[in-house]
Amino acid sequence: MARFCMVEVPVQPTFSQLLRAFWRVGLLSFGGPAGQIALMHRELVDERRWVAEEEFLHALNFCHLLPGPEAQQLATWIGWRLHGLRGGLAAGLLFVIPGAVIMLGLSMLYVAATGLGWFAALFLGVKAAVLAIVVQALLRIAGRALDTRFKQGLAVAAFVALAMLALPFPLVVLGAGALGMLVAATRPHWLALKPGGAPAAGPRPWRSTISAAAVWATVWAAPMVLVAATLGTHHVLWDIGTFFSQLAVVTFGGAYAVLAYMAQEAVQGFGWLSAGEMADGLGLAETTPGPLIMVTQFVGYLAAFRSPAPFTPLVAGLLGAGLTTWVTFAPCFGWIFTFAPWIDRLAQATRLKGGLAAVTAAVVGVIANLTVWFAGHVLFPAFDTSVPGWGFDWRAGLLAVVAGVLVFGAKWGVIRVLAVCAAGGLILGSL
Repeated sequence: MARFCMVEVPVQPTFSQLLRAFWRVGLLSFGGPAGQIALMHRELVDERRWVAEEEFLHALNFCHLLPGPEAQQLATWIGWRLHGLRGGLAAGLLFVIPGAVIMLGLSMLYVAATGLGWFAALFLGVKAAVLAIVVQALLRIAGRALDTRFKQGLAVAAFVALAMLALPFPLVVLGAGALGMLVAATRPHWLALKPGGAPAAGPRPWRSTISAAAVWATVWAAPMVLVAATLGTHHVLWDIGTFFSQLAVVTFGGAYAVLAYMAQEAVQGFGWLSAGEMADGLGLAETTPGPLIMVTQFVGYLAAFRSPAPFTPLVAGLLGAGLTTWVTFAPCFGWIFTFAPWIDRLAQATRLKGGLAAVTAAVVGVIANLTVWFAGHVLFPAFDTSVPGWGFDWRAGLLAVVAGVLVFGAKWGVIRVLAVCAAGGLILGSL
């Protein structure tokens, strides 16, 4: 009897089905990029069969080459693959909007409750939990990324450059990328690079690429032009827009990679918020669905709320949060719509993959620097100049140990750890 091998053909959903699916993904996308990518794989590859396994992995590798949150960009690519421009816009926006709305509400609540004793005690626990979560992220990324001695050396060099030499974060990331591209051409085994396949054949879509790049550069810049024309380039909204636009270009390696740089500039450079508030914002971002980089919205809200003229504080805060979200995520859509037609060629670009591998290794050192920064401000409050005293905060230390046990021993998820430590902060705050 003849046996036939059935090739599974991806299902083509309707646009309304796509909207419903990505609305669900947007609401349930907790757990950072790993959890979000796993959720999309289960929903869209395993259950609905809208995207083939090989295609999904190919696109994921492509998104790793781009700055910005890879899970959101993967969602945008899947939408583009299924329904073109409108599908990409719908999928990418639905991945972001639920978390953005929740984060905005939490930011408003945070400002309203600041100064209350119970609220400070609650966030003492949140900050301690965040410290354990950052350490977990450091170890997880290090275990995956540092598989050669050269990569380990890059991580150490990045830590020294940031923590001891105080070099700018963009310089460290771009320098690592340039070095990785050079090494990929001469010593690819130092970066554990696999041989690339043959370049994809076919016409090169230059016209669509240039058109998409021009359109999305205009979309990205439009609110900044409006701010400059109406409020001038010395207004806080201009500072917010330019800073987070620059951040969007160098956000390789996930949100943890840029948090220390963002905190340093937002706290010490611009004076928008304190180091403790920065840690609070990360705790809030950990509790919301969507990309962790949504913490930028919290920073933008506080920055504009505290320098509101000529608006009321609430209106200024809303404008600051909206502008921050716009300049953070508009580039993500731009990267996908500009480079998606080149996905097969980019996936075979050995030098580009080498640059990314080197940046990922350097990011381990960057996150190590972030861990030291958070530990200092959480456990020794005088690292934050708004808090008097130089002593060790035993309450924060105790809660950090509890968080560590729950994260590494009990293997609890982020939400449960944050809830337990927040409750522990309330209890210790009442003593």
